[in-house]
Amino acid sequence: MKFAAAYIDNILAENFRDARRLFFQSLLDIHYAHLTMLHRTNIIPATACSSLIRALDSIQIEDLVAVAYDGTFEDLFFYVERLLAERTDPDTAGMLHVARSRNDVDVTLYRLRWRESVVEVMGEWLALREVLLDIAERETETILPMHTHTQPAQPSTVAHYLHSFIEHLERDHLRLSGALKQINQCPLGSCAITGTGFPIDREMVSDLLAFDRPTGNTYGSIASSDYLLETAGTLMTFLVDFGRLVHDLLLWSTAEFQYVRLSDGFVQPSSIMPQKRNPVALEHSRALISIALGESQTVFQTLHNTPYGDIVDIEDDIQPVVFRMFRDVLRSVRLVRSALESIEFNRARMLEDSRKSWITMTELADTLTRREKLPFRSAHRIASKMVQELIASPAKTLNDVF
Repeated sequence: MKFAAAYIDNILAENFRDARRLFFQSLLDIHYAHLTMLHRTNIIPATACSSLIRALDSIQIEDLVAVAYDGTFEDLFFYVERLLAERTDPDTAGMLHVARSRNDVDVTLYRLRWRESVVEVMGEWLALREVLLDIAERETETILPMHTHTQPAQPSTVAHYLHSFIEHLERDHLRLSGALKQINQCPLGSCAITGTGFPIDREMVSDLLAFDRPTGNTYGSIASSDYLLETAGTLMTFLVDFGRLVHDLLLWSTAEFQYVRLSDGFVQPSSIMPQKRNPVALEHSRALISIALGESQTVFQTLHNTPYGDIVDIEDDIQPVVFRMFRDVLRSVRLVRSALESIEFNRARMLEDSRKSWITMTELADTLTRREKLPFRSAHRIASKMVQELIASPAKTLNDVF
């Protein structure tokens, strides 16, 4: 088959480079596992298995690094098959494809790499959680003026604030753990869509590749995308609130707030203004969070309204976006975590601001209700009127009002 130049330049060459970078080792792992199963179930001769093992052992990533895509093969799968044919013979190389399809091979490739990325993200979340817990323990008594609707509301502590995000992070971890269980199922043996008539052992292949179990329905093994959407959706959920945390840290680092100070390694000076300490690490983090959020949304947009079956939209075309999403999530988390490890909280400034703007008035209303047995609404009106009078007449004191 002769591929058109436009198809080669715009799709196939790009996909080959992506697959070589992302999936080469996983493809070899699949070949070894499938070949082992074919040998143990006596589906292909032992001599062919031995020859294929030697050929597979001889293939290294260096064999592909310098390869320029020329359109004489379709993708990484067929290029490796060509190498196997050159290092054995075409008939022997073809035996490796007994009882499987590129469809189930591809979906297995994706799942192998996705689970690696998910585990890496979960590890970074745990590391971020440890840093936040350390800060919270250190700042347990550090007063923080809390805001609602962007206005001063009530006093609390830095630890109280951080634990709210720590709990969110723990819920995200549980969500991603659930997604990992769905990813970690082996589609091999589903073949194109309907399985195979050969007496294969799907459990064996699943175990060899360290999956929890084989997938179920063979059509769904190829067609379904919910495990990918569940992962992207969980990352999207995390990114939204993570971005809000970073937004607060950036706000607190402004000269107007001065609640936090980043260490020198995470700020940049201005080329013209000598006094500047720009919190660029957090700005870059915020940008990465937005980019990763867009990439996770792209996964949903790309899969939306496609046929429920084998379709390239959920295969080669979306994989680079998926792994950019994982990469940008990891970059943002690592950067924020590192910046937090040396962050300093301006306790005096936060305490000073906590004494302003009447943010203890809820407690005054509660105290009137507890001690004087007033209905809360009456106590609320009294506290509100007192604030209004003091704002209107700054010279007055509390004793003047009462």
